[in-house]
Amino acid sequence: MSVAKKLFLLGYLLFIPFYCNAEDQDIVSIKALVSRILPKHESQFEFTKSKSKTKADAYTLESGKDSRIHIAGNNANSMAVALNYYLNNYCHTTVSWYAEVPVVVPDKLPGVPTLVKSNAKVERRFFLNYCTYGYTMPFFSWKEWERLIDWMALNGVNMPLAITGQEAVWYAVWAKMGMSDSEIRSYFTGPTYLPWNRMANIDKWNGPLPMSWLEQQKELQQRILLRERSLNMKPVLPAFSGHVPAKLKELYPQANIKYLGRWAGFSDDYRCHFLNPEDPLFAKIQKMYLEEQKALFGTDHIYGIDPFNEVEPPSWKPEYLKEISHNIYRTVTSVDPGAEWMQMSWMFYHNNKQWTPERIKALLTGVPQGKMSLLDYHCENVELWKTTNNFYGQPYIWCYLGNFGGNTTITGNVKESGQRLNEALNKKNKNLIGIGSTLEGLDVIQFPYEYILTQAWTATPAVKEWIDNLADRHIGFSSPKMRQAWQILFNDIYTQITRSLGILPALRPILGNNQKRRTEITYPTKRLEEVWKLMSDVSECDRNEYQLDLIAVGRQVLGNKFLKLKLELDSCYENKDLVGLQRTGNTMKEVLVDLDYLTAGNSRCSIGKWIDDARAYGNNDLEKTYYEKNARNLITTWGGSLNDYANRTWSGLIRTYYVRRWSMYIDELTASVMSGKPFDQQQLDKAIVEFEQNWVNSTEKIDCIETSHVQQFCRYLIHKYGI
Repeated sequence: MSVAKKLFLLGYLLFIPFYCNAEDQDIVSIKALVSRILPKHESQFEFTKSKSKTKADAYTLESGKDSRIHIAGNNANSMAVALNYYLNNYCHTTVSWYAEVPVVVPDKLPGVPTLVKSNAKVERRFFLNYCTYGYTMPFFSWKEWERLIDWMALNGVNMPLAITGQEAVWYAVWAKMGMSDSEIRSYFTGPTYLPWNRMANIDKWNGPLPMSWLEQQKELQQRILLRERSLNMKPVLPAFSGHVPAKLKELYPQANIKYLGRWAGFSDDYRCHFLNPEDPLFAKIQKMYLEEQKALFGTDHIYGIDPFNEVEPPSWKPEYLKEISHNIYRTVTSVDPGAEWMQMSWMFYHNNKQWTPERIKALLTGVPQGKMSLLDYHCENVELWKTTNNFYGQPYIWCYLGNFGGNTTITGNVKESGQRLNEALNKKNKNLIGIGSTLEGLDVIQFPYEYILTQAWTATPAVKEWIDNLADRHIGFSSPKMRQAWQILFNDIYTQITRSLGILPALRPILGNNQKRRTEITYPTKRLEEVWKLMSDVSECDRNEYQLDLIAVGRQVLGNKFLKLKLELDSCYENKDLVGLQRTGNTMKEVLVDLDYLTAGNSRCSIGKWIDDARAYGNNDLEKTYYEKNARNLITTWGGSLNDYANRTWSGLIRTYYVRRWSMYIDELTASVMSGKPFDQQQLDKAIVEFEQNWVNSTEKIDCIETSHVQQFCRYLIHKYGI
C-alpha cells in the first residue's frame, strides 16, 4: 500500500474517535469553520449538540444571557445552516464561495431578539455538477476548495458530488489491465475536459494528462473528502459505468465492447467505448475500481453512475436497457452490498425523443426500488418527476440548474423555480428525498443557489423579506434603492428559462444572424437599465457582492445595447450607408472597450485569475503552457461543435479576443461598402478561426487592467449611454 493510501486511511479511521475523546466531533467541526471565516469572533459563539425530535436535521438560534450567540443543532451541518441564517439576517452579510473574499461582520455582533427554530424539509441537499469541475474548478487550490466546502455547509449541502482525483484510481486499474503509462494518460483528456471524459462523451481531447496532475488531484481529493465528511456530508463518488479505453479492445478481443454514439461534433478519433455489463470483464473492472477507490478515498456507499449521458446506447430496446441497469447494479453491490446508485436524469431531458417513457421505465426499474436515486436535473425548465410517474417509484432530488457553461449572463427563472419547488414539496411525494443545484459554473452571482437551498428549511423568510435581506447584505446596510433594484431583478428580470446564453459581444459575428436563441431576452431592456441606475445610486460601498451586482447588471445592459447596435450595423450595410456603418461600428467598438473596463473591477470577472491559476498548477514551463492552453481552449473554441459554448464576458478576454473578432467583422463590412465588393462571410469565418486558434495556442501575457472604483465607473457609463 502506498504512503498516500496509508495516510488517508489513518486520517479517515482515526478522525472521529480522536476528536470524540476530547470534544464532540460536530462541535469541533463547526468551531473550526467559524475560525476560518470569522477568526476574530470565535469567542462570541456557543455551540451545543442537540437531539432532533424527528429524523430531520434541526437547529435553534438565540442570544444567550452571556451575550453570546447560542446555536444548537443535531450535527455540524445543521449548526452551520444556523450560523449562516444568523449572518444573513442579523449581520447583513453574505459568505462568498470565493476564498479571497472576507466575511464582513460588525465588531460587536448583533443579538437575536427571539428564538429561531428550524427543521430540514428534506433529508438530502445536493450540490455540483460534473461540468462544474471543468467550467469553474479544474484549477482550484485547497484554499479555494476549503471555502467552497464551508459555503456548502453554511447552505446546508450534505451530499456534494465528489469526483476530483478519480484518474489516479483509473490509472491503477488500467495499468493492472495491461495498458502502458503513455496509453493510459493519452486516453484521459486535458484537465478542463475531464468531466466529459468521466461522462463517456470524449476521450483523448487535449491529452495526454501529466502524471503530476494525477498525484496532485489524488491528494487534493483526500483533503476534500476529510473536510466534507467532518461537516456531515456524504460525498457522491463515482463507480464504473462501462466506459473503457479503446486499447482494451486489443487487450481483450473477446470482450463485448462497442462504440458509444458520437458527441457534440467530435470526430470518431475521440469517441468513447462501452463494455457491456453482462460481460464478465465488467464485474472484474468494477471490483478493481471500487476497491482501489475505497483504499484511496473511503466510501459513503453512494455512487454516481451515468452510462449514457448525451450519447446513444448500443441498443434502444427496453429489455436491453433494463438488463444494463440490472447488471451494473449487480456488479456494484457485489463489491459494496450497501451501495446506492445515483443517476442524472439529464439524458432523459437532453434526448427526450429517444428516451421514451417505456425506455426510461426499463432503465430505472432494472434496479430495486430505493437503490437508485435520480437527480431531476433541470427543474426550472422541465420537472421530469411529473412526466415519469415520479420516476417510477425511485427516490429523486429536485434540482435547479441555473447556469450552462459558466456563461456570465443574467438568466434563470428563480422566483418561478421556488414556486415549483414548494409545489413539489407540498405534494408530499414519499420519493422526493432532496433539493439540489446542478449548476455548470459558479458564475459571479450566487443568490439563485442560496435561494433554492434555503427552501430546504422551515425557517425561511417570506419571498419579499428574503430579497430585501439579500439587498441589505450585498451592501451591508438597508437602502430603499438597492431593495427596489433587487425586487425588480427577482420579479421582472430573473424570469428566463436557463439555457446556454451569452451577450452578443461574446459570440462570433455573423451577418444578419444574431444567434437569437442565445441572446434573446424576454424582459424590457429599460427595466434592467432601471436596476443598474438604482444600484449605482446607493451610498458609497465597496463590498465584493455589490461590485459583482453592478458588473453583472452593467455588462448585461451593455450587451443588450450591443445587440441593438449590431442590428443597426447590418442595416447600414444592406443600405450601403457608409457614414452610418462607420459611426455604428465605432460605437460598437466603444461598447466593447467599456465592457472590458467594467469587468476589470473584480478579479473574478477577469481572465487573469483563470490563466494564472492554470499556470500555477504546472511544475515546469512545459506543464504551465499545457495547462494554460487547456484554460484558453475551454472558454473559447472548446472543440467539436461547441465554439463559444463556455463564453465569458471577462476583462482581458474581451480586449484580446472578442474585440479582435468584432473589429474584423466591422472592418470587412466597411471595406465591402467602400470597394463595392460583396461581403464574404466564409472568408471572414476562415480568418476568425485562424485567429481563434492562434489565440488559444498563445502564451502571451494578458495584462490585467484595473477599474479602481466600479460604482463611479458605472455612474459614468450610465451618463454616457443616456440611461
